[in-house]
Amino acid sequence: MLYAPLRLSPLAVALCLAASPSNAVELEPQVITANPLGSRQLATPSSVLEGDNLLHQQHGSLGETLNKQPGVASTWFGPGASRPVIRGLDGDRIRILRNGVGALDASSLSYDHAVPLDPVTVERIEIVRGPAALLYGGNAIGGVVNTFDNRIPDAPIEGIQGAGELRYGGADTTRSSAGKLEAGNGAFALHLDANSRQFNDLHIPGYARSAKVRDADEPGSKHRLENSDGRQDGGAVGAAYHWDQGYAGLSYSRYDSNYGSVAEPGVRLDMQQDHYAFASELRDLDGPFSSVKVDAGYTDYEHREIEGGEVHTTFRNKGYEARIEARHQPLGPLQGVIGAQVSRNAFSALGEEAFVPHTNSDSLALFMLEQWQATERLNLSLGARLEHTRVDPDAKGNENFADADSASSFNVFSLSSGAVYQLDPIWSLAANLGYTERAPTFYELYANGAHVATGAFEVGDASLNKEKAISTDLALRFDNGTHKGSVGVFYSHFRNYIGLIGTGNVREGGHDHGHDEDDHEHDHDHDHDHGGLPEYQYQGVRARFYGIEAQDRWQLVENRYGSFALELSADYTRAKNLDSGEPLPRIAPLRLNSGLVWERDRWQARVDVQHAASQRRTPANETGTDGYTTLGASVGYRFDIGQSQWLAFVRGENLTDQTVRYASSILRDVAPAPGRSVEVGLRTTF
Repeated sequence: MLYAPLRLSPLAVALCLAASPSNAVELEPQVITANPLGSRQLATPSSVLEGDNLLHQQHGSLGETLNKQPGVASTWFGPGASRPVIRGLDGDRIRILRNGVGALDASSLSYDHAVPLDPVTVERIEIVRGPAALLYGGNAIGGVVNTFDNRIPDAPIEGIQGAGELRYGGADTTRSSAGKLEAGNGAFALHLDANSRQFNDLHIPGYARSAKVRDADEPGSKHRLENSDGRQDGGAVGAAYHWDQGYAGLSYSRYDSNYGSVAEPGVRLDMQQDHYAFASELRDLDGPFSSVKVDAGYTDYEHREIEGGEVHTTFRNKGYEARIEARHQPLGPLQGVIGAQVSRNAFSALGEEAFVPHTNSDSLALFMLEQWQATERLNLSLGARLEHTRVDPDAKGNENFADADSASSFNVFSLSSGAVYQLDPIWSLAANLGYTERAPTFYELYANGAHVATGAFEVGDASLNKEKAISTDLALRFDNGTHKGSVGVFYSHFRNYIGLIGTGNVREGGHDHGHDEDDHEHDHDHDHDHGGLPEYQYQGVRARFYGIEAQDRWQLVENRYGSFALELSADYTRAKNLDSGEPLPRIAPLRLNSGLVWERDRWQARVDVQHAASQRRTPANETGTDGYTTLGASVGYRFDIGQSQWLAFVRGENLTDQTVRYASSILRDVAPAPGRSVEVGLRTTF
C-alpha cells in the first residue's frame, strides 16, 4: 500500500495518525491562499479546515460547513442552499474559489441559489479574512473561501489509493455516498471521484414560521420545513503529469442538483454545472523568476426555477477565469510574487421572474505581493492589485431593462500591508491595514424586477460608483504547548457601501403604488407572495463594521485514560449604516463555542456547546432573533481491515431540540435551523 509522498486526503491523514498515535506529528498547516511565498509568519487572519476538523464540521452545504468558524456565519436558505458570511459581509464581497480559481455560478445573486459544491468532495478549506484577501480582487473585500479537491493531482502518486464514505441520518434524513480513486506511477497521476446525496424535508422543533409572522388561523407547517428536500450528485476525472521541476494537468467535473425553495412552496431549483480546469507549476527556474504557477477554469452553469412542472426562470452563467503567479528571484531582502488574472462571464436570466438583464462582465487585473524579513522578529508584507472591469448589459427587448443601454467601466485599486512581530517564543502580534475598492456587480447596477425569493422588488442604479473601504485588524497570537490560539479585533470603514435600501414604495408588476412601507405590517424578508412587494434600491452609503474574534485550544491533560483538550472560540460583529444611523441587516450576534475533545487509542469523542446571544440590533424593517444554546456530541472508532483503515462514527446535533433562527439569514422567521438529529457514518481509506 503506497501513499502520495506530499499530499494525502484529510481522511487518510486522520486515519493514519490515529492508527499510530504515539508516532503522530502535528504539522503546522500552511495557508496557500494568502501565502504564495510560503512564509512561516503570516499576518493574514485565516483558518484551515482539513482532516478530523473538516469531518466534524462537514454538512451538505458550504455555508453550514463553515458556520462555526470564527467570524463566519451562514445565509441559511434551508438544507439546499447556504453561503458563508464573513464578518457580516456576504454576496459578492465573499470570493468563493475552487483550487484558487473562481467557479462561476449564481449564488451571490440570490440567497436561494446554492453554491454548486458538495463539501464531501473537498480535502481542505481555507478561509482568509480581511484586507489581505485583496490578491483575489475587490469582490474579496470580505474574505476568500478556497476549496481544494486534488482533482488535478499536484504531487506524484505511486500505486493505487482511494477513499470512500457512507452517511445516513441527520435532521433531513440524509443518505449520502462518496468515493475517490487515485493511481499513478510517479510521473502520471489519475484522479476519479463521485458522490451522491439525497435528503428529505428538514425536521424542525416547532412551527416553521416564528410567532412574529405566524397567522393564528393558518400557522403553517410544524415539525417539518416544507419543500426543503432535494438531491445532489457529482463526479470528476482529472490527470496530471509530473517531472522534477513541476507538473501540468487537466480535470472535468459535473455537478447536478434539484432542491426545493423553502421561501416559495412548490418551487424547485434544478441546477447543473460543468467545470473544466487546468493547472501547472514550473519550479527551480533560471532567470528573473524562480517559479511560475498557472490556474485556469471554464464553467458552464445553468439552473431552472420550476413551479407546477413549468420552468418560470432560467439562469445561465458561462465564462472563464485564468490566473498566473510568478515568484521572482530575491531582490536583496525582498521575496515576492507578481501575477495577472483575467476573467469573462456571460450571465443571462430568461423567464417571467427575471429581474436582471443579460450581462457580459470582463476583468483584467495585475497584482503583487512582497515580503521582507526586516529583523529576526519582524516580518513585513505589502500587496497591491490594479483591476479593470467592464459590465455590458443587453436588455434583449425586455422593457424592464430599457434603461440598461450602455456599458459601465471601472478601474479599481487595492493596497494591503501586514506585519508580524514575534514578542517572545510564545507571543506574537499580527497587524494588517488595507484600502480596497470593489466595482459594482451587474445586479447592483441593472436589477429591475420582483425578486420573490427575498420578498422585494429590487432596483439597481447604473450610476453607482465604486465601493471603497479602509480595513484593519490586529491579533495577539500565542502558543506555549498547552494553549494555542489568538485574540483579534477588526475594523472596516466604507465610503460607498452598496446596500439594498428600502425606498418606502410598494411595487406590483413593475408599477409604483406610492404607498408608505409602514402601511404594511409584514417584514419584507418574509413576504413571498406574487402581489405587492416593498421596493428596495441599491444605494451607496457610508458604513462601519467592527468586531472581535478569539479562539484557543487548551490541552488539558494526557494520561493513561486518554488525551483531553478544550476548544474555545468566540466572535462578535457590529455594523452600522452611518447615513441613516440604523444597524445594517443580517448581522450575526455574539457567538460562543466550546468543545471538549477526548482521544484514546482508536477511540475519539467530543461534546460541543454553542451559544448565540439574541440579536436586537436590526434596521426598522427587519425582525430580531432570540438567543439559543445547543448541545452536540460525537464518537468515533478506528479499525483496520487488511491494508485499509476505517472510521465508524456517530454524530448528534442540537440534542436538546432548540429552536434556532440565524440572524444572518433572510429567512430567519420562515426557515429555522435543523432540530435534534443523529447521523451515522463509515469512512475508509486504502
